[in-house]
Amino acid sequence: MIAKINKRSSLYGALTYNQLKVQNKNAKILLLHNMIETPDGQYTVGQLASSFECYLIANRKTEKHTLHISLNPDPNDRVDDDQFIEIAEYYMKAMGYGEQPFVVFKHTDIARIHIHIVSVCVDQEGRKISNIIDWQCSMNVCREMEHKFGLLPVVRKDRGTKNKIFNPVDYKSGDIQNQIDSIISNLPNYYDFQTIPDYKALLSLFNVGFKNIGVGIDEKKNKLMYYPLDKTGKRAGNSFRDSLFGKEAGLHSLKQHCKKGIDALKASPIKHRLCHLVNNIMLSTDNEKDFKNNLVQQGVNLVFCKNILGEICDMIFVDHYSRSVWNHLALEIELPENIFCNKWENNMLSHHKPYIEKNKKKSLLNDNDGYFSEKLHSLFDFLNKGNDHSIEELHVSSKIILSQDSSDDIGIKSDSWLKNRKKRNLQ
Repeated sequence: MIAKINKRSSLYGALTYNQLKVQNKNAKILLLHNMIETPDGQYTVGQLASSFECYLIANRKTEKHTLHISLNPDPNDRVDDDQFIEIAEYYMKAMGYGEQPFVVFKHTDIARIHIHIVSVCVDQEGRKISNIIDWQCSMNVCREMEHKFGLLPVVRKDRGTKNKIFNPVDYKSGDIQNQIDSIISNLPNYYDFQTIPDYKALLSLFNVGFKNIGVGIDEKKNKLMYYPLDKTGKRAGNSFRDSLFGKEAGLHSLKQHCKKGIDALKASPIKHRLCHLVNNIMLSTDNEKDFKNNLVQQGVNLVFCKNILGEICDMIFVDHYSRSVWNHLALEIELPENIFCNKWENNMLSHHKPYIEKNKKKSLLNDNDGYFSEKLHSLFDFLNKGNDHSIEELHVSSKIILSQDSSDDIGIKSDSWLKNRKKRNLQ
């Protein structure tokens, strides 16, 4: 049995979280202890909160007055509703909250069925219930419940004996923290990468993402938050601090690993082999899907990195045979908009039309070409009177117009404005 105790300042937040799961048929209320009950057994957040109002009104100065506890038996334990009720009552009494009002929710949204308990840690007189050693007391109570209710004991896992078979994280199966821990504790020891984006692309193959929440200059003070991803690469669960996985998961340690990766891959023959492989596959395929599939058959995964506009700004190759990660700059390979247009233009007109048009403009314009679309703004309709101009000629014409020195126009406009102003004054 594992217990997690969260103390927060929002009672409504804790109740809403659980009540939403009840409404979505992913949870149900098992027990109301010292609380107001309804005849039909149906409750709203407001009805549940009304049983705690007198405690919150009497609260003197406790900021985090709400208890949100989760009790998690082993997935192999078979616990029915009556046992869950007994477990909840035994735990709250042993922790000193037996006389408090509390509600017990049973969650069934993941394979590991567990219960959540919501209560308050201030008594009817507004005094805070002592909880100086809650964590130690909670551990002792959990051991007692394992023996009393015949539950499987918790076995402490050794970090050195973690599963080294890298399976992608499955956020639906539960135990997300341990799944992420198993991956990020082993990957840096088996793969060489040269930049943080390279490592992020590698983790994405195993349905793990992270973000930097630090703003300080000192790398040791910057924190990373790890979270699970779904099959589409979107965030699919809660975040976990890097400190939960050891110092190796921190930003400073990852940058140190990047330096080692740069030295290890600097003179490696893998670069030439991988570059030759990518170029050969690129020439032998006529679409992006086959390009990726053929790379996978050779033990290489391709990850595209896109900016907020959806444009591809980087592509990263993960070679599982050599256990190395390379971006397109390290391999001296062109970005996809150049590859797919220049190499596969004849066979990919419909699939990569935006890239093709963009490349055509690049051959005529040196800068600012990204601001032009196939259809010109109505401002330039006068250029199309003869209907003899191609789309490229129209772009060039509009480019010339926009690139004129604006200072001359301003001077002309200011002179004419002064002349008109003088005429009005004379009149």
